[in-house]
Amino acid sequence: MIEIENLVKTYETGQTRTEVLKGISFRVGKGEYAALMGASGTGKSTLLNILGGLDKPTSGRYLLDGEDMVNVNDDTLSRLRNRKIGFVFQQFHLLDRANVHRNVLLPFLYADGYPADARERAERAVAAVGLADRISYRPSQLSGGQQQRVAIARALVGDPALLLADEPTGNLDARNGAEVLAIFQRLNREGRTIVLVTHDAAVAEHAGRVLVMRDGRIVEDRKVTQPRDAEAELRAIPVTP
Repeated sequence: MIEIENLVKTYETGQTRTEVLKGISFRVGKGEYAALMGASGTGKSTLLNILGGLDKPTSGRYLLDGEDMVNVNDDTLSRLRNRKIGFVFQQFHLLDRANVHRNVLLPFLYADGYPADARERAERAVAAVGLADRISYRPSQLSGGQQQRVAIARALVGDPALLLADEPTGNLDARNGAEVLAIFQRLNREGRTIVLVTHDAAVAEHAGRVLVMRDGRIVEDRKVTQPRDAEAELRAIPVTP
């Protein structure tokens, strides 16, 4: 699904040149769940932006599902991004004046147009994150965990091949965080390819593979033989009245 070879990203400001990514190479197979872990400033969010087609590397090669994501113009990159990638961020980025259903439909505004079954696809995505009974609610009527689940539904509505998540539990308490991680594990079991960025080793251990970044390089790449079970952790957390 993802092929990265010798990826470099350098920013230049005046006379200052900062190399953020320093020759990164790795692959992520179709249906894999990988966590990209590292402290703040290691380059993991920069790498995720490149994986998501939100930025381009200074040099190197990036293929997504066999398609070149580097040597293409912005219009082509935008089409590839809208067709193949779903994003989940730490901040929910929901429209306060729109209900859940309208928020989930937003990606179609940036695509070629609404598909004929857009409404049904949004309803299925909302049901997939357990919020079918909240589809007419506005974000202000939802908890933080529910808002993040709406953001996941929005990422899923276009049926992307790849789901990218940037610190998706960073603003959530333990219970809501476990709910979100349980959704990611279920989506992965259903065949979705996921790359999740986190600074938290406990969150990373829910994935099947952990890539550790330090100073713009991947310094560790290991399989997780027995990923943590988010559903089990969720059941063990008491429900507060």
